Amino acid sequence: MPGAERPHPATGPTAAELLDFARRTATDQELVGALPLDPEGRTWTRLDGPGGSEAWLIGWPPGTGTGWHDHGGSWGAFATATGELTEQSLAAQLPTEGWRTLELAEGVDRERRLPSGRGRAFGPHHVHQVLNLSAEEHAVSVHAYYPPLPLMRRYSRTGPVLRLEDIERPEEWA
Repeated sequence: MPGAERPHPATGPTAAELLDFARRTATDQELVGALPLDPEGRTWTRLDGPGGSEAWLIGWPPGTGTGWHDHGGSWGAFATATGELTEQSLAAQLPTEGWRTLELAEGVDRERRLPSGRGRAFGPHHVHQVLNLSAEEHAVSVHAYYPPLPLMRRYSRTGPVLRLEDIERPEEWA
């Protein structure tokens, strides 16, 4: 199973273990209910993830999203606790260095709906955006990454053209 591979042998949780953590944590109604929700922007609380991983509880107002990004080479997983999220991703491994603009091949776009209780794991080269497409309902989700995020690359997209816009470091979102 690809998600069961370890990013660093015997040093951290597998993608499947991160997903298990995200799913279990998403069922903690007291924790999820304690997250302050803002009508305008996303809110978040850092959690203790398994095996040295980084984890977050995130609130998504209606109509919000992350924009296209990757996780700087970390493996990850997330699960929806309340509401529904939509993930749009690229089914292609992109080079991580040496480019600013890339034209994507046809057929690389994927989209999945993740209602409450559903989640997914991903590998270190995953590029996606996560959206709350609801016009009325907040969503809350749990995310976990290993190793802890060294950076996040932010992209813009126009049709098949993906453009690297920014590289964020942990001190910018802590």
